[in-house]
Amino acid sequence: MKNKQMSRLLWLPLCLMALCSYAQNNKLQHSHMEDSVALRNVTVFGKSKTQRLREGALSVNAIDINSFIGSIHSLNDVVDHTAGVKIREEGGVGSDFDLSISGMSGNSVRYFIDGVPMDAKGTGLTLSNLPVSLIDHVEIYKGVVPTWLNSDVLGGAVNIVTNRKRKNFLDMSYGLGSYHTHKADLNAQYVLKNGVTLRPTLGVNYSKNDYMMKDVEVWDESIRKYVPQNRRRFHDAYLSFFGQLEVGVREKSWTDEFFVFLSYNLVNKELQTGQVQTRVIGKADRSSNAWSIGARYMKREFLIKQLSANISFSHTWDHSITTDTAHRQYDWNGDYIRSSRNEINGRAFSRRHFKRPLTIVRADLKYAFNDCHLLNLSYALNRTGNNRWDDVEADFMPANDVLAKHIIGLSYNQVLMNNRMSNTFFLKDYINYLSVEQTDLSFVTFSDEVASKNTKNSMGGGFGTKLEIVPQLSVKASYEHTVRLPLAREMLGNGSSIYANLALKPEKSDNVNLGFFGTFRFDQHTFYYEANGFLRFVDNYIQPQITEKEGTMQYSNEPAVHIKGLEGEVRYDWNHRLQVLGNISWQDARNRNRYMDDGKESVTYNNRMPNRPWLFASAEAHYAFHDLMQKNDRLTLGADYQWVHWFYLSWEAYGAEDTKARIPEKNIFGANITYSWQKERYSVSFDCKNLFDETVYDNYKLQKPGRSIFLKFRLLLQ
Repeated sequence: MKNKQMSRLLWLPLCLMALCSYAQNNKLQHSHMEDSVALRNVTVFGKSKTQRLREGALSVNAIDINSFIGSIHSLNDVVDHTAGVKIREEGGVGSDFDLSISGMSGNSVRYFIDGVPMDAKGTGLTLSNLPVSLIDHVEIYKGVVPTWLNSDVLGGAVNIVTNRKRKNFLDMSYGLGSYHTHKADLNAQYVLKNGVTLRPTLGVNYSKNDYMMKDVEVWDESIRKYVPQNRRRFHDAYLSFFGQLEVGVREKSWTDEFFVFLSYNLVNKELQTGQVQTRVIGKADRSSNAWSIGARYMKREFLIKQLSANISFSHTWDHSITTDTAHRQYDWNGDYIRSSRNEINGRAFSRRHFKRPLTIVRADLKYAFNDCHLLNLSYALNRTGNNRWDDVEADFMPANDVLAKHIIGLSYNQVLMNNRMSNTFFLKDYINYLSVEQTDLSFVTFSDEVASKNTKNSMGGGFGTKLEIVPQLSVKASYEHTVRLPLAREMLGNGSSIYANLALKPEKSDNVNLGFFGTFRFDQHTFYYEANGFLRFVDNYIQPQITEKEGTMQYSNEPAVHIKGLEGEVRYDWNHRLQVLGNISWQDARNRNRYMDDGKESVTYNNRMPNRPWLFASAEAHYAFHDLMQKNDRLTLGADYQWVHWFYLSWEAYGAEDTKARIPEKNIFGANITYSWQKERYSVSFDCKNLFDETVYDNYKLQKPGRSIFLKFRLLLQ
C-alpha cells in the first residue's frame, strides 16, 4: 500500500469538508428545538419510532443513532452492546468480523441499507466502515424477518435506516486514534430552488493496526525452541474509501420520492495472518473496488388510492484481487526465510482476480384495506456473477459462475383492540439457480458431485403476534419456517483463504420466539424491561471449518443443530440526564446429528457448536450535564463493560481436557467523554476502549488490540 495513495485519499474528504463548511456557513440554520425533540426520542421512554419497533409483533432491537453520532467511530461499537447480539472481530480496524443474533451467526445474518442488501454498495462496505453520520437508526430482527426485507435470512437481519431529513444540512467529522488510525465522514443535503435534492456522502478509514501481539511464539536460537514474546504487528494496514452521490426529487405528482445514485467503494488490506495467528504473513494483500448505480421509486396511492409502491434497482461492478507472490515465509520477528510456496495456504503463487457483478431488483407493494388491515406483496431478484482468473498461477482454471435468487413474499398485517393487539401472517417462496464452471480441486470443492446447472425451490412462512395486557406488561410471540440459500462466499470461496464447496445445501430452520416487555414511569424516573426466549431447529447448518496447518477455511453442512436461549435487557432513565442499560444473553447451540454416515454414533453428538460464545453480558451508563460552561452546551460522561464466558475453539469432544484450545474469558471496560456546544453545532469526544489493556482473543483465537484511544471532532450545520 503506497503512502502517496493513502495520503491523497485521506486528505480528499478533509479538503471537501473545509470547502463545504466555508460555502454553507452563512446559509444553513440551526434549529435547537428540533434537535431537542430528536434527542428526547432517542430514549425508549416514549413512543419513539425505535420504541414502536420494539413493541411490534416481531422480536426486534431498535437503536437510535442520533445520540451516539458525536462519539462513536464504528457502528460495530453500538450493535455489539445490544441484547442477544455479539460481534467477534478477527483483529483491528478493517478486520473480518462475525455477528451473531440469538445464536445464529455468520452468513445466516444479512445486512441491509434502507431495505436493500448492503452488498449493492460493494462487498467491501461493512458495518465497520459505513459512515455513521449517514445513519438515523438501526433495526435488528431476531429469527423472524419481515417479508418486505425479502431475503433468505435464517438467523436475523440488520437494517440500517439512513437519515432522511427534509432540510439542508452538513454533517462532517474527523477522528484519530491509536495504532495510526484516522477516520473522516461527510454527509450533506442541499435542495435546489427547483426542488432537486443533492445528497453527497464520503467516508475514509485508515489504520496501520500496529498494535502489540502478546505472547506469540518466537524462535529463540540460544535455546533452540519457540518461546512466548510480545511483538508488534507489522503488515496489517487497512484503507477504505466510500463515496456516494444521490440526486432526486420529492413530493411530485408522479412520485413521493425518486432518487438515483452513484457510489464507489475501495478497500486495500494487508494480510498479517491466516485464520490462525500462528501463520504469519508479511507480503500478501487483498484489494477491492466497486462501482454501483441504482434508483428507487416510492409512491403512495400508486395507481389506486389504497396501494403504495416501493421499487428499487441497482447494479454493482465488484472486482477484488488477492496477491500472494512472495517467495518468503515470515515469523513474528518480521524475519523470513526463502520459500517455494505462497504465504496464505502453502500452495502455488497467485494473483487471483474475482469479478462479481451484482444485480438487485426489488418491488414492494402494500394495499391498505383500512387503518387496521394491510396486505403486502414483495419480490426480489439477486443475481451474482463469479468471473475468476489468475495472472500468475498457470494451473489455475478460469471460470464464470452464476448464482441467482428469486424471493417472493406475501404478508397480511392487522391491528386490533384499539392498537393493543397486532398480528402478521406471511408466506415466502425461495427459488435458487446455480450455474458453475469451476472444476479444479474437485477433491476439496466437490465440483464432481454436483450438476453444472441446477434450480431449486423451497417454501417458508410464519406469523407474529403482540398483545398489550396492561401498559406495564405486553407479550409477543413469533414463528417462522425459513430457508437460507448459500452465499457466493460460502459456495464459491474467496480465492485465497476460503475454499469453495459446491456441494453445500441450503439451510432450513424453524424459529420460535416468545417474550414480554413493559415500561414503568413515576415522577422523573422511567424503567423499561424486556425478556425473550427462543428456539432454533436448523437442518444442514452451514458451519466454517478451519484447517490450522494451512490457515484456511471451508464451509460445510452440519446435518442438525438445535439452539435454545434466553436474553434480557433493562433500561433506566432519570430526567433525561442519567441512562443505565444492562443485558445478558445465554445461547446454547448443540450438534443434534447422532449418527455419522457409517452408522456409528458421532463423538460430537450433543456438543456445543465450537468457536461460538454461549454466555455474555454488557452494561453501560451515561450522565449528561446541561448548560455547564455556556448556554445550550452538554457534557456527557459514559462508561461501558462487556463480559464473555470462555468457550472452546473446536469440538469439546476432541482431545484431552488440559490441551483443548479455549478462547479465554473476556472482561473489557471502556470510558468516553463527549462535549457539545452552540446547540450541538460542535462536538468533541474522547473514547477509550479496553481501558485496562487486557489481552483479548475473539474469533478463532485471533488476538485483538489492547488499550486504544480515539479523539473525534464533529461539525453539524442545519
